[in-house]
Amino acid sequence: MKKEQWKKFLSYYKPYKKIFAADMFFACLGAAVTLIIPLIIRYITSDVIYREASESLKTILMLTVIMAALIILECYCNYFIAYYGHIMGAKMEYNMRNEIFAHYQKLSFSFYDNQKVGQLMSRVTNDLFEISELFHHGPEDIVISLIKLAGSFTILLSVNRYLALVAFAVVPFMLAYAFYFNIKMKKAFVKNRARIADINAQIEDNLSGIRVVKSFANEDIEMDKFKAGNDRFVESKKESYKYMGLYNSGLGAFTTLISVIVIAMGAVFITKNLISITDLITFLLYINNFTDPIKKLISFTEQFQNGASGYTRFLEILNIHPDIEDKPGAVELKKAKGDITFKNVSFHYEENSETVLSNLNLHVKEGEYIALVGTSGVGKSTLCSLIPRFYDVSEGCIMLDGTDIRDFTIKSLRNNIGIVQQDVYLFTGSVMDNIRYGKPDATEAEIVAAAQNANAHEFIMNLPEGYDTNIGQRGIKLSGGQKQRLSIARVFLKNPPVLIFDEATSALDNESERVVQESLEKLAKGRTTFVIAHRLSTIRNAQKILVLTENGIAESGNHEELMAKNGIYAELYNMQFRIR
Repeated sequence: MKKEQWKKFLSYYKPYKKIFAADMFFACLGAAVTLIIPLIIRYITSDVIYREASESLKTILMLTVIMAALIILECYCNYFIAYYGHIMGAKMEYNMRNEIFAHYQKLSFSFYDNQKVGQLMSRVTNDLFEISELFHHGPEDIVISLIKLAGSFTILLSVNRYLALVAFAVVPFMLAYAFYFNIKMKKAFVKNRARIADINAQIEDNLSGIRVVKSFANEDIEMDKFKAGNDRFVESKKESYKYMGLYNSGLGAFTTLISVIVIAMGAVFITKNLISITDLITFLLYINNFTDPIKKLISFTEQFQNGASGYTRFLEILNIHPDIEDKPGAVELKKAKGDITFKNVSFHYEENSETVLSNLNLHVKEGEYIALVGTSGVGKSTLCSLIPRFYDVSEGCIMLDGTDIRDFTIKSLRNNIGIVQQDVYLFTGSVMDNIRYGKPDATEAEIVAAAQNANAHEFIMNLPEGYDTNIGQRGIKLSGGQKQRLSIARVFLKNPPVLIFDEATSALDNESERVVQESLEKLAKGRTTFVIAHRLSTIRNAQKILVLTENGIAESGNHEELMAKNGIYAELYNMQFRIR
């Protein structure tokens, strides 16, 4: 990781300095205890047992009590590390999850146009879990291992430096072996992470569209798609398990090899009176204290690779700069009047992509009702998406009440605009929760009034629990017309001066369309309104109808004027009339 990335990584410890310091203290204390106990055993076997019987027994009992106290102390140290250390890691994970979720809220439509929801979810869940484990275990594992390694090696040298050097001679080979397979494992883990993100995206896509899947009886096709992704995941897992197996078995072999070499060489040294049996026993007691931290440090590199790859993916998102944000000095838009002007507006979605709108000029007066018609792909929805700055214009500007909309804060601008879309999104929860989304601090009376204005109150009261009825994910328990009226009630509650209706009735049956259209017209009174119309019969009363083509606004006027011209609008209208 780069210096800036390390700086940011360490910044997550800042709010938890005290608990981190305590965690490190108990990690050091616990490591020290494990080094002290074998020294006491060596003292007993090399000195105490050779004293006078009563004195020897008294000393052994005292030292046993001390060792028991040390064991209790070590137990508490391990408990503190496991409990409070994990809590610290969980809180840091909590902060990071909040950070990335907040960043998701800042990113514009253009970002989500090119992303899969399942993969974005994986960065908030799987990746952050691995980072949390690194936050918690990383520092303490390093500290404990270094203390144990340095302490045990120093003690081993003091016991018998020749035997210590024999044991240590194997370590470089052990490290080289471990680091080689760690590099292999890192690549495999990165691949695993990408594969599981793909699977999450596939599952999310399938479950979101499960009704379409079942309506076409395409469960087998979906299973084949899922199986392909799952097969790729298993293949990447096989590779990582292969290297993991070689890694773990190799380290186990090296650890056993060190013990075997120590015993063999110790036996030789005993025959030559270079070491006592007591010292050999002490040596064997410390071998685990010597090899365990080596294994832990090497395992830490595996944990580090997991956490680092997750942290890299985490930073990838945070480093995506929102392409739409408040400019310095942006002002709050209190209550807009609704006078909107497009000045030489051009727009394309991405660099080098085809221009959707080109040099568009349009003035919509305060309270005017404007309808946009035209074939698919001419930019009707795009034009309306530019007003709340879901996308920014590529050239030109959009003025609201004489001020460039980019001079207002995004939040205040969007608070003055209400949108009713064809594809209504309702959140899991109650009817009341979904209407209140338009004004989070609304009273129950205001919510009921908004529902009445949207012609929704009657059907809501017929639901099993009225306004407290749970409507299921995406409002699945409601009909299309009912969902649409709830979305209109939401906008009634918001009470914005500017409205955008994006083909709000095109997916409804005739009866639902009539009720919803009545609600929309009631909502539009006194507000600047843009209507994207699929069914031209719903906009006959519009004050102005704009006919968009690939070349911009081709025709403009009310229904009667455009029919009299016998141009594009008349052709579209007559075609729909004949079809219907």
